[in-house]
Amino acid sequence: MLRWIQEKYDGIVLDNAIWMLVLLAVVTAFMGYSARNFELDASADTLVLEGDPDYRYFREISERYGASSFMFMTYTPQSALFSPESLAELTKLRDELRKIDGIQSIVTVMDVPLLSNPPVPLDQLVSNIKSLEDPETNIEMAKQELANSPLYVNLLLNLDYNTTALQINFPVDEVLSNLQDTRQKLLDKKSDSELTGEDIRQLNQLNILIKERNKLLTKKLSQQIDQIRAIMEKYKDHAELHIGGVPLLADDIVSYVRSDLMVFGLGVLVLLIITLGMIFRRIHWVIVPMAACADVVIIMMGMLGSMHWQVTVISSNFISLLLILTLSMTIHLIVRYRELLKRHPEWEQRAIVSATVRQIFIPCLYMALTTGVAFISLIVSGIRPVINFGLMMTVGILVAFLVAFTFLPAMMMLVGKDESEAKDASNVPFSQWFANLTIRHGTKVLVVSVFAAGMTVIGVSRLVVENSFIDYFAEDTEVYQGLSVIDQRLGGTTPLDVLIDFPGTEIVPNKAATKSDQNNGDNDGFVDEDFFGSMDDVSDFESDFGGDKDPEKYWFTADKIAVIKQVHSYLDSNPDIGKVLSLATMIEIAESFNNNKPMTDVQLALLYSVIPKEFRRLVIDPYVSVEHGQARFSLRVIDSKKELNRNQLLKQIKQDISEKLGIAPERVHLSGLMVLYNNMLQSLFSSQIKTLGLVFVAIMCMFLVLFRSLKLSLIAMAPNLLAATFVLGIMGWASIPLDIMTITIASITIGMAVDNTIHYIVRFREEFLLDHNYMATLKRSHSTIGRAMFYTSLSIIIGFSILVLSSFRPTIYFGFLTALAMFVALVGSLTLLPQLLILFKPFKSDALTRSVDH
Repeated sequence: MLRWIQEKYDGIVLDNAIWMLVLLAVVTAFMGYSARNFELDASADTLVLEGDPDYRYFREISERYGASSFMFMTYTPQSALFSPESLAELTKLRDELRKIDGIQSIVTVMDVPLLSNPPVPLDQLVSNIKSLEDPETNIEMAKQELANSPLYVNLLLNLDYNTTALQINFPVDEVLSNLQDTRQKLLDKKSDSELTGEDIRQLNQLNILIKERNKLLTKKLSQQIDQIRAIMEKYKDHAELHIGGVPLLADDIVSYVRSDLMVFGLGVLVLLIITLGMIFRRIHWVIVPMAACADVVIIMMGMLGSMHWQVTVISSNFISLLLILTLSMTIHLIVRYRELLKRHPEWEQRAIVSATVRQIFIPCLYMALTTGVAFISLIVSGIRPVINFGLMMTVGILVAFLVAFTFLPAMMMLVGKDESEAKDASNVPFSQWFANLTIRHGTKVLVVSVFAAGMTVIGVSRLVVENSFIDYFAEDTEVYQGLSVIDQRLGGTTPLDVLIDFPGTEIVPNKAATKSDQNNGDNDGFVDEDFFGSMDDVSDFESDFGGDKDPEKYWFTADKIAVIKQVHSYLDSNPDIGKVLSLATMIEIAESFNNNKPMTDVQLALLYSVIPKEFRRLVIDPYVSVEHGQARFSLRVIDSKKELNRNQLLKQIKQDISEKLGIAPERVHLSGLMVLYNNMLQSLFSSQIKTLGLVFVAIMCMFLVLFRSLKLSLIAMAPNLLAATFVLGIMGWASIPLDIMTITIASITIGMAVDNTIHYIVRFREEFLLDHNYMATLKRSHSTIGRAMFYTSLSIIIGFSILVLSSFRPTIYFGFLTALAMFVALVGSLTLLPQLLILFKPFKSDALTRSVDH
């Protein structure tokens, strides 16, 4: 059967080499055309745990309180912030930003209401409300009020740094929101029962529509950010300006990844070309492997583009990994071909190529299978981008294998035989150096390996799981500086919501408000002048304010306010939390007009009834849902704190509110992107820990099938376990956190480490049959397959080392850790693996009755 397959393969690929290359060229051209749809996606959906109930709750809260997307721009003028020239420049800046299409609003200190300018009796307050743009406003009084107002301090300004902020608000996209709502209903149905065929078709269509809508919105946002930055440039001579926020992070991450793909992709390509030239010293052995790599990358990009399979930050390095796998297979094929050419220069080209494919096919097949198992394990994560990454790499490995064993042999036939190459197929000094090291210092190799394993275990125990977006960027980048300024001067960057339920207090809002209520304050945007004055006489409360026609006002009671104040005070005291806003903020302002005395139930109800509706939208509606009996605390976490542990912070908030403040745990909820990202990361970490064991079991089973020896399979696992965990140990010792980018390193390392092991043991077994001498076999194996392993690893290490020059830290970590993993895998396969073979002697002379085909 195997002989028949070999003959068919030779007849199709080798005897029709030109037609095979033409076919591959057509496929590549077609896929290249489809690759025009290849794209990156950094929308929030790409970093959400699929089926996460917190995501459903997050959407409910966003709709309930009208949460929207926003960015901050910091403005630190050279002159005093409240000087006429600084305020004039700020106003011009705001007005220019408002002209950008698609921006909903710009909020600055120029726009917010001033309540004490000048201080007046309560019954005159409403008619006295001004803003900084009002010609009658006293600037010094405004400065003092804004600097001390609990609503604005460390949110819109920080006088200690002479800094204010412009909040740039983006509208909620109703089309995307409706699509997500419809999809969520189907996902809810999926969790409760089986979806019908029509449901599945609709769900798939919704996913495509959401991707397309996200693509459109991402492009629009990028254009808006470009316009914002262009406007900022005009004011750089007058003030220090920075921007930050979640939308900016998403846009900059895509920009950095796209830039790195282009710039460092070309850099890696150049280095690989130079390395291949130094190794093989033949131009065709540079062009052919790189052409094979290009074929694989173009075909995969075309497949992803045609299927609208967007690449995310997590899977953005899949091209680099495909280069690794494809280059590894092609180098092994070329090295084996040159060995056979040196050994049998009299053979015809077809015979040499056929023997090359036959001898290298099985180890490359198992290399592809074991690597595929490592990546396919990612599908259990439950995170769509990670699942897609695993599927992309699994399909990519299949494409790389098919291209390597069709394109390369066909090109070998086309290039023809050059007997002078046999002279170049000499031993590599480094591989022989490893052979001598193992033979002379085998015991030391074992001791060092055990020590490294021990240090690795300690390092792994020091690993932390974190997701700090600010640490993705170098400190000299604009995005890092902007986030740092907002964190340090204006109350933090990462939004988080804490919600407290008050069961049994839900009140359905009265939609049929009286006409006088609806028109309340139409003249000037605020209520009539009797508002605060009437608070001194509460006996006529019912008649004056419509009785039960406005039942929402009865929700605001002193006992609820006391609870809200307690929670607010606790959150505000946490050093990891910056600005906190809640109903307590409004109550503090109101009490300042009540001689700093707590307000009674009647006063609270009165306050709610007559507060200006515009002001209510600012200080009440975003923080209380009377209909759901719930209070919301909007806070921002100081993301730049090095010691911040986000998972621990979330757990601590919920635990402390329950235990210290006596609020039942079921009444306390956390929501926001920080919660969603943390859920995703914790789930990924948990699933990876669980599946790593299964991956090793699967690889062990493959080793048993390939080697047909339990002892040999266990020996093969040792260097792979060390290589796979060594990088994680280094991350632990270096305090590099596991995050959405680095957490897949373990799977990647396993996939790469196994390759060298398979190739070495298969070749060692072949060579052992010649004289049954372990030491002699070790030397021959190092001079043959050791050379190919060295070439492969050297190319990869050099290629990925250039990534450390990136400004995007995930790219730096990926490049460094990939290069380190390849180095450890190479050293382990050329020292620890042969030493274990010598020590345990898994090959028995009298038991070997057959050999691998030559």
